[in-house]
Amino acid sequence: MKWYLSSLVMFSSFLFFIAILQIIFLSNSRLEKRMKHYLSIQEKKLLDRKKFNLLVQLQLTKQKIRKQVLSKDNNHRLQTEIDRAGLPLKPEEYVMFQWIITAFSGGLLLLISGNIVFLLIGGVLGFFAPKMYLKRLQKKRIVAFNESLADMITTVVGSLRAGFSFPQALKTVVEEAHSPIKEEMETVLREMQYGSSIDEALHALKERMPSEDLDLMIQAIVIQRQVGGNLATVLDKIVETIRDRTKIQRQIVTLTAQGRLSGIVIGLLPIILACILYLIEPNYIGTLFTNPIGLIMLGAGLVSGTIGFICIKKLTTIEV
Repeated sequence: MKWYLSSLVMFSSFLFFIAILQIIFLSNSRLEKRMKHYLSIQEKKLLDRKKFNLLVQLQLTKQKIRKQVLSKDNNHRLQTEIDRAGLPLKPEEYVMFQWIITAFSGGLLLLISGNIVFLLIGGVLGFFAPKMYLKRLQKKRIVAFNESLADMITTVVGSLRAGFSFPQALKTVVEEAHSPIKEEMETVLREMQYGSSIDEALHALKERMPSEDLDLMIQAIVIQRQVGGNLATVLDKIVETIRDRTKIQRQIVTLTAQGRLSGIVIGLLPIILACILYLIEPNYIGTLFTNPIGLIMLGAGLVSGTIGFICIKKLTTIEV
């Protein structure tokens, strides 16, 4: 009966959580749709007062977060991180999402376990979960960008040899490439149309996509614009270098797969075993959280496990 009630409460909390996310992150799109509908029919229809007040309160909350929580530097840094991940979010929306996840995960673990310690653990996990997800999306997007970069440069070289200018070559890339190359090149062209120079647009691209291969291409383009020369020939050599580096990186990933898996097991196995033992027999492992010697052992295990994970990660990370 206890598990049945817990399941109902968890399901209700999940639905409430989804509803809050939809209200927060779809508020702008809903407001835009309503405005377009209002302008198209050209009739004086008013929004429902409650819904309109809710949308206004959400927008005011976002503005307060932007002004009071996020400084100018933090806002720019967080926006860059979000852009790297390719998420259609604003910094204040990300902060609100992080707060909601923190409260939800902490309350969920407290409801399941009934122990205040798990409230803190859930809050910490919920606070860092969006950051980890953001880093994962960034890494995945940068890898996809690097894998398509050689083909993109080949397209640029072909366009330059056909007599196109560099901006026209980028337009060709936008027409033929896929995500994330397509979105990034569209952003570069948009910045150039708004008045930025080619160098400024490319340096902004480098900030959004911290790729060594991309940095090599940008440096070649900047130097060619300053001293002259055949850009197509230089980019051809860069394509060969990128393909060779990609081949070596894939070989390294294959050879270090066992070591990386060992690091993951070392990092997650103690946590998973502790959670399983607590669910099976809370009194058996509960002493670790109440006895001073148990707390010292937990701290020592956490420190040693973290050191082992970091050492394995350092040993299996080989830069090319």
